[in-house]
Amino acid sequence: MRFLVDAQLPPVLARRLESLGHRAEHVVDQGMTSASDTTIWGYAASVGAIIVTKDEDFAVRRLLIDGPSIVWLRLGNSRRVALLARVEAELPAIVAALERGESLIEVV
Repeated sequence: MRFLVDAQLPPVLARRLESLGHRAEHVVDQGMTSASDTTIWGYAASVGAIIVTKDEDFAVRRLLIDGPSIVWLRLGNSRRVALLARVEAELPAIVAALERGESLIEVV
């Protein structure tokens, strides 16, 4: 699977997803650190990436219109190590949901 990690999440999350066998990039890798949601949405759609975000706006947009799948991390602020561990623990369920065709996956 191909993931695009949004700006409010650390670039190391994309690296961890890559180490777990997925294609992943952070918006900073594409020079989109301060890009609008519309730009990020369009890029993800054009390359077939799943957006990983903490931004509720992407979840709402996905409910209203067709586009890239969204993994919405509804987690409070945490240390990077805890965030990475949580995503890694949830990744099999996330991948299974995406493979079933779910387009909005919430991690709470």
